[in-house]
Amino acid sequence: MTTYHSYEPLQGHRLSHDPMNAIVAPRPIGWISTVSADGVRNLAPYSFFNLFNYTPPIVGFASVGYKDTVANSTASGEFVWNLATDDLGEKMNATSAAVPAGEDEFEVAGLTPLASDLVSAPRVAESPVSFECRVSDSFRLRTAAGDRVDTWMVLGEVVKVHIATDHLRADETFDTAGARPLLRAGGQGDYFLPSAEHSRFMRRPKPATR
Repeated sequence: MTTYHSYEPLQGHRLSHDPMNAIVAPRPIGWISTVSADGVRNLAPYSFFNLFNYTPPIVGFASVGYKDTVANSTASGEFVWNLATDDLGEKMNATSAAVPAGEDEFEVAGLTPLASDLVSAPRVAESPVSFECRVSDSFRLRTAAGDRVDTWMVLGEVVKVHIATDHLRADETFDTAGARPLLRAGGQGDYFLPSAEHSRFMRRPKPATR
């Protein structure tokens, strides 16, 4: 017979570390670059990030606390998502540090800003994939009771995609495992990598015919 560790989140999880973000995992990292009204570059990683729509493509990230990334993206209406890969892990992690206001995380992490084509925010030149985005919606999260929480959600329409061609297979599909994207998996600092050896292929069921 299966036994369960059950709890109501508002009453505490009673474990050594909150399991929620380890269960809903692994998650792609929202490595978001923005620029302030004063022209100061900002780059920060967010573990609450994903793709939410195909056409047009819409991505989104959630920030616990109203940080520079939220302020810059909502004020400018623009941001860039950059793929955080295994070889960029230490530099990505360096951009998560709390630095004084006005300090450039590109310089802190030793990364190269690359001008975007359609938005003001720069791309990370070392990243093999970048999405130029225009903000489509932003809002503060609420509880089921309607109370506001200290988390802001920013959604953006992807208006231009940049993919390093050496990450495209011969059949012109993106090599997800080969790009070695870092995936956040909860805990105090757990990350995973996708593996071609542990992949599984399943086609969607065909619609039933009447």
